[in-house]
Amino acid sequence: MIIKGSVWKFGDNIDTDVIIPARYLNTSDTQELAAHCMEDYDRDFVKKIKEGDIIVAGENFGCGSSREHAPIAIKAAGISCIIAKSFARIFYRNAINIGLLIFESSETFEYSQQGDILEVDTEKGIIKNLSNNKKFQISPLPEFIQNIIAAKGLVEYTKKEVERRKL
Repeated sequence: MIIKGSVWKFGDNIDTDVIIPARYLNTSDTQELAAHCMEDYDRDFVKKIKEGDIIVAGENFGCGSSREHAPIAIKAAGISCIIAKSFARIFYRNAINIGLLIFESSETFEYSQQGDILEVDTEKGIIKNLSNNKKFQISPLPEFIQNIIAAKGLVEYTKKEVERRKL
C-alpha cells in the first residue's frame, strides 16, 4: 500500500491526554473523539488536517494512560499513519489493534518539516520525502500486522479469520 500525505510534526512525549483529553472519554463515538483530537496541543488541528495526512513525531509518542481512545481519535480524524522516533508500547499495540498504521523512523523526524509531503510504501518499507527528495528505509510491518491493518483492526481481522477457518 502507498500512502501520501502532508506532515504534521510533533515533538517528544506527546501523551494520550494531549491526543484526546480525558474530558472526552465519556464517549465511544469515533467522530466525537476525532473532533477533539490534539485540541489541547492545537485547538484547530482537526480543522487544518486533510484526509490522509501523516503525523511525524519525536520519541515516546502516545505515552501516558493506555486508552484506546487516542489512536481511535487520530484515525477517525483522517490521519493515515504516524511515523515517530519511538512509541509508548501500549499506544503502539492499541494503534495496530484499531488499524492505524505506525512506523518508527528517527531519520524521517530529523529530515521532515511541517507541511512536507511524504510517500510511504508500507510493503517495501520505504518513506520518501517528496519535498526535499530524501528517502528512508524502515522495517516493513510483518504480514500478520499488515493483515490486521488491511482488515481495519483486530476485531474485524478476527471475525474474518473465524469465518475463514469455518470453511
